[in-house]
Amino acid sequence: MHCCTARCTLVFLCTIQLVTALERQVFDFMGYQWSPILANFIHILVLVLGVFGTLQYRLRYLIAYAVWMVLWITWNAFLICLYLEVGGLSKDSDILTLGVSVHRSWWREHGPGCRPQPEEPPSGRPAPDGLAYISVPGCLLEYQFLEVAQSCLQNAFALSGFVYSCFIISSLTDDEDSFDFIGGFDSCPTTYQAAQKPLQLQLQPLYSTK
Repeated sequence: MHCCTARCTLVFLCTIQLVTALERQVFDFMGYQWSPILANFIHILVLVLGVFGTLQYRLRYLIAYAVWMVLWITWNAFLICLYLEVGGLSKDSDILTLGVSVHRSWWREHGPGCRPQPEEPPSGRPAPDGLAYISVPGCLLEYQFLEVAQSCLQNAFALSGFVYSCFIISSLTDDEDSFDFIGGFDSCPTTYQAAQKPLQLQLQPLYSTK
């Protein structure tokens, strides 16, 4: 794979990640899920740095992007386990809201086919202030599966971005170690072009007069 091709692909992946992250951030705000909101915010910042580092050959930014992709994959894997209630985790816990607000995914009431309906609160369990007990019948797909699908999509993009960023980092590192002092770096010609001074002296034919 050529370095320039990998750069274009990584910029494209970062752009798709940025669009999907902004979409996810909007729905997390609407569901008051503060932990995902914070994680999405950091993710968006790193994606901007990743695009800048790819276009400007900033090795540190690319390394930061690659490291965050590992953390992002881990975070989304945790969300998958949480919504599927793997290992004793509960999707109704306060982990995603930091205990600040009542946990609810926006998709819980607004998923495909869902029709929220008020219902009587359980005896002895009044509803919190400003909230009411509701049932959501008719959903074509439960909200936890929609959240899992989002996390799986994010992991697919993150894994691809990690692979391409590692390739570019490796190419830039090799270029720094194999500089030929003539033509710059061979693997990606636009990388750090060596400054060359124009040749001021030119050979001219000599004529002698007798």
